[in-house]
Amino acid sequence: MGHSTSPPAPDVRVHVNVFHLSAHSTPGRQVFTYVIRIENHSEETWQLLARHWQIVDAGGRQTVVDGEGVVGEQPVIPPGGVFVYDSFVTVQDTPGRMEGHYVMQDAWGMRAQVPILPFVLEVPGERMLN
Repeated sequence: MGHSTSPPAPDVRVHVNVFHLSAHSTPGRQVFTYVIRIENHSEETWQLLARHWQIVDAGGRQTVVDGEGVVGEQPVIPPGGVFVYDSFVTVQDTPGRMEGHYVMQDAWGMRAQVPILPFVLEVPGERMLN
């Protein structure tokens, strides 16, 4: 096992919707909820083992989150299957940005990373003020 090339990411697609929670936010603490939809377009069953997030706020403060599964689960997503969950994130200064990946494992124990493309944490209407 000399040169290990990482396996290509499976055809698992991640869609994110973000909502600013103004009622829960205060200056210096902006709260967002995000809804994630994971769609398995591959021929294999994949289990979500872990998540990795990088969160950066407008002031350049960076937070890295690593954890097992999502919302306390390690969901198994069959071919054609979908898993949806929601969670929260707080940033000090907006606009912020989040991106990351999931670690997935197939039925044979092979692992792969599924990217979560960057998305913006912004307060609606904020940009017009600048």
